[in-house]
Amino acid sequence: MRRVLFIGSLCLAALLALLISATNPSRVEIELAFGRLVSPLGLALVIAFTLGLLCGLAGRMYWVAELLTERGRLRRALRMAEASARSNAAAEDSAE
Repeated sequence: MRRVLFIGSLCLAALLALLISATNPSRVEIELAFGRLVSPLGLALVIAFTLGLLCGLAGRMYWVAELLTERGRLRRALRMAEASARSNAAAEDSAE
């Protein structure tokens, strides 16, 4: 089911990109730090949207990776604290 939804959303995105490109045929000049590009406005918009989506996805993946690392650290600290509490409780029981 997920695969069907993924393929369907990709097809919808491709159709939307085609529609944007078709409705914006005028040429636009894009000045970059290393040169100039001339492309149709629709293509420039689709590329800008795609780059924004990919940059947002990369930032979110970095954030999730940090959360997973922190979760691992917290789990290790919890295990150590539980082991310490168990050993302290066992030491108190044997001392009595």
